[in-house]
Amino acid sequence: MTEPGLNIGIVGAGGFARFALAAFMDVPGIRPVAVTDIDPVAAGNMGQALGIAVYPDLAALLAEDHIDLVYIATPPDQHYAQSRQSLLAGKHVICEKPAALRTAEALELAAIARAGQILYAVNLMQRYNPLFGSVKKMMEGKLLGNFLHGYFENYASDEFLKADHWFWDQSKSGGIFIEHGVHFFDLFEGWLGEGRVVNALEMRRPRAAAITDRVQATVLYEEGSVNYYHGFDQPKVLDRQEMRLQFGRGEITLHGWVPVSIQVHGLFRTGDITALKYIMKDFSEMQVTDHGEEAGNHHLTIRYENRSGKQELYRQMLSEMIRDQWNWIRDRRHRRVMDDLNAIRSLSVAEQATQMAQKF
Repeated sequence: MTEPGLNIGIVGAGGFARFALAAFMDVPGIRPVAVTDIDPVAAGNMGQALGIAVYPDLAALLAEDHIDLVYIATPPDQHYAQSRQSLLAGKHVICEKPAALRTAEALELAAIARAGQILYAVNLMQRYNPLFGSVKKMMEGKLLGNFLHGYFENYASDEFLKADHWFWDQSKSGGIFIEHGVHFFDLFEGWLGEGRVVNALEMRRPRAAAITDRVQATVLYEEGSVNYYHGFDQPKVLDRQEMRLQFGRGEITLHGWVPVSIQVHGLFRTGDITALKYIMKDFSEMQVTDHGEEAGNHHLTIRYENRSGKQELYRQMLSEMIRDQWNWIRDRRHRRVMDDLNAIRSLSVAEQATQMAQKF
């Protein structure tokens, strides 16, 4: 008897698809079985490397009954049509971000999936980072008081994004907010709830007016606001990201676009220290600096860094994502960390920001 598993057909045989599949295959029972790509050489190379069948196009791949789920790792302008075709063929779908270039298209995809009682999810994997859950628990417990303000600053590399790369073509990528920003709109929504864009702007590259390489937006949440900045104009060695959440009695700072380190600094009540230690109990290399008492509170700085590094953490997050989605396929009572609403809401905020920025 064949061991129960999840057979995956891959659409798009690029470098990230290879990385993601390696992570997926860390989960017992996950089996890539087919691949297609507009570049037959890339598809052939992946097929040979994984020992899987190569198909000339998506229609041929979808005709195979033994394929349970389609994983889509193509440029954003193809996501809607490929997801729709796969869902209508009765296949579960996990698509790379964004869901589509327009929120209305993401809503349609979710509706098709729900009508067919099949899985549809976009790989917004930030909520599978253990640091996401720790921050959420600190906020729910009000360990630093009420949230006031936050920011995310992304100083990203453009060394491998040549002038003719699809990333710069908004008709293919949707622009920086849609192609890249959805990850972080979703991340902060997980902490703060739904928000709305109150201002946004985009800036073009000096001496290259066709390229928008910097964007900025402010999103207002129930308790406070968050500023988002994305710039793709740095050398690779200077690529860096920082996000901060400011509260009434301190702040939480994380580093990395996949956050690998955290610093919690502030004034803590005695009972809150016990709660904080419980929240951080799995972070064995946590460092605590006690600055003494201040107005009856404990003045502390807590630092933790994931020593395995970004790539290994990223791999673990992808493994947890596919495991979570597969658990839902097997048991619809399973409550997923990430579902179709993540794709819709993050794209909605990104589309709001894009449209507002383009008015200026």
